[in-house]
Amino acid sequence: MAPAPLPSRRSFLLGATSLAVLIPLTSCSSGADEPATVQDTQAAKGLDIQGVNLTYDPNTLVNNGEPITLDWWLWDGDEQFRAFADAYRKIHPNVEIKIVNQPWDDYWTKLPLALQGEDGPAIFNIHNSHHENVLPYCEAYDVDLDALTQDFVGVDGHLVDGKVYYIDYGLMTGLIYYNKAMWQAAGLTEADVPVTWDEFREVAKKLTIRDGDSFQQAGFNFNTSAYVLLLGKHYQSGYNLFDKEGTKVQLDTETVKTDLAFLTDLYDVDHVGSPDFGSNSDEAFGQGLSAMTYSWGHYYGSLKDEYPSIDFGTFQTPVNTEGSAPYAYDRYNGESTFGINKNAPEGARQVAQDFLKFFLTSNDLLVQLCLNYSLFPSSVALAGNEEVKEHPVTRVLGSIDRYVWPGPMPATVEDNMKIAVSDVLYNGVPVDEALATAKSTIDADIAKTEFTAVENLYVHADEARG
Repeated sequence: MAPAPLPSRRSFLLGATSLAVLIPLTSCSSGADEPATVQDTQAAKGLDIQGVNLTYDPNTLVNNGEPITLDWWLWDGDEQFRAFADAYRKIHPNVEIKIVNQPWDDYWTKLPLALQGEDGPAIFNIHNSHHENVLPYCEAYDVDLDALTQDFVGVDGHLVDGKVYYIDYGLMTGLIYYNKAMWQAAGLTEADVPVTWDEFREVAKKLTIRDGDSFQQAGFNFNTSAYVLLLGKHYQSGYNLFDKEGTKVQLDTETVKTDLAFLTDLYDVDHVGSPDFGSNSDEAFGQGLSAMTYSWGHYYGSLKDEYPSIDFGTFQTPVNTEGSAPYAYDRYNGESTFGINKNAPEGARQVAQDFLKFFLTSNDLLVQLCLNYSLFPSSVALAGNEEVKEHPVTRVLGSIDRYVWPGPMPATVEDNMKIAVSDVLYNGVPVDEALATAKSTIDADIAKTEFTAVENLYVHADEARG
């Protein structure tokens, strides 16, 4: 999982932290309110077949050309997803796909109830943090799995009893954001972008401005992102987040304690920041109080929307040792493709399956959708896309195969790690006690679920130290 649901472009990949969702409190539809009335009589449309291995042939009649209307539930991205529905209707004028926006908090209460009968949405967006809540209502994708696996990254990690019910269309992970004006004022150039954590530490010192014991500018602020960074840094040290069985976390280890000590030393020893200076690290960076912060790709959209005056740059999260790739730079989370309601009428399900293939092979629209949320496309064909290579977030990530996905982690992992780090930073709880409590709670919560980590499917899993 990635950090929490947030407004606009930020909300899409997020799931388990405590930031509020600032989106409208009533549901709404976009597109035409009237059901489809047009009949399609032309199968041979003279259009090219889309896709590489997984393909879509638009030269067909959908629903035998008879008018049909489908609801598509989501919590964000009306405009971006409407583009797919509109493009599909240009090919199949008898199909109307209505976008229905439900606020995030309401969405996960209303959706499982709506899916219990035929009147629920035929298609609905999924966040993998709610995997267990919605999977019982999903129809398996009617696609060639071999072709899908060739065309998209991470499909194997989504297999359930040999079937797939959703995959990732884009990947998000963490990186460092820095204030360019502060960077320049400190005499730093692009040549000073740190590659290792030791170099990062020195840069953070140069970017710190203090007046006695008071901070005017933090060199690095992690006050609301430390626990997310800590989970990612665990992989850099060569260890998986979960044990070999994939059902218990490895969070009270010497590696985690060392990584947490590194972060707290940045404050306690190097004095590049303080728990009490800019308590919300995202806001503090946007308000010009901090020179650097760690966040996931969604933060790019937040900065552009909410703090347009900040001139910022990005760079890949530093590693422990220069010159050799780590086991993984960080974990990632995938933004999920939509689910198909297994209880919807047969005709609606058939159209939804057809629309799915169109969605997965519409490369231009997928690029724009991914860039809107600062995601690296999961489509292999889009890895070298020029817009992707030029985007400030995706261009600094390096080799995407050096990021690991642990699976659809239950929210308890991030929730309790956030508590543990906050207790250490703010409440004086000893590190050993805070991490042990977090591990105990997380393991107990996971035992109540069917979650099993998929770190063993990571392409470099054989390099793990444990």
